Amino acid sequence: MKFDVRYANHPEDSKRYDTQELRRHYHIAKVFSTDEINLTYSHQDRIIAGGIMPVNTALKLESCKELAAPYFLARRELGAINVGGAGSIVLDGVEYAMNNWDGIYVGMGTKELIFKSVDKNHPAKFYINSCPAHRTCPTVHIPMDKARYNHLGGQATVNERILRQYIHPAVCESCQLSMGMTALLPGNVWNTMPSHTHERRMEVYFYFDLKDENVIFHMMGEPKETRHVILHNEQAVISPSWSIHAGAGTSNYTFIWAMGGENQEFDDMDNINPIDLR
Repeated sequence: MKFDVRYANHPEDSKRYDTQELRRHYHIAKVFSTDEINLTYSHQDRIIAGGIMPVNTALKLESCKELAAPYFLARRELGAINVGGAGSIVLDGVEYAMNNWDGIYVGMGTKELIFKSVDKNHPAKFYINSCPAHRTCPTVHIPMDKARYNHLGGQATVNERILRQYIHPAVCESCQLSMGMTALLPGNVWNTMPSHTHERRMEVYFYFDLKDENVIFHMMGEPKETRHVILHNEQAVISPSWSIHAGAGTSNYTFIWAMGGENQEFDDMDNINPIDLR
């Protein structure tokens, strides 16, 4: 398992970063590797984000020195969405089928997590997020059609999109983790505009379904000190609570968002008028 640690940064520091330093602190370049578990631990609300890609063998998610725990979910909860071929997840001996865009919430206390692909020529790609937990919530399998469906935006503002909420109070119980997926319709590029901040929660974005010749301009920074991070297909970015949340691509795309922090109120955000951005 590859485990990268990123420390939290003050906005006064971040605004002085050049491109490379900004990317070093916030950009996650490699999410999926064949037969590997790639995880990034952020001190922003201590969220873990990463990818698990079993191809030739099943992969077991275990604890590591950085967690100082007897097993991975001894003090944590976890969400996973499969963005690849058909696969499954075995949780303490119970196997859950995970087709493309299926999700699952795994409660604290689950000791054994094994990730499998059905066909190594079309392997599953499990994107995961994990947050600290203070109690055990029931594990819930969330097929795509069971996620909460929202049709948002419009073509006139090039932000028409389908938002699916997987780990959300209306779908399943969790301690603090919220997780969902947003797919932009063809001809649309903005994932959120007006941009917003939510001081009580940080967020991680994972972008995918993007052709190699296209890129994402992910916007971040304080509203009066904006920056951008360019991402390619199947890359992620850490977005602190003090940062704006927005992005645009050179084509339509899909992204998974995950939040941890003070509350799970999806609409608890402060919208920023575009003309006030700098």
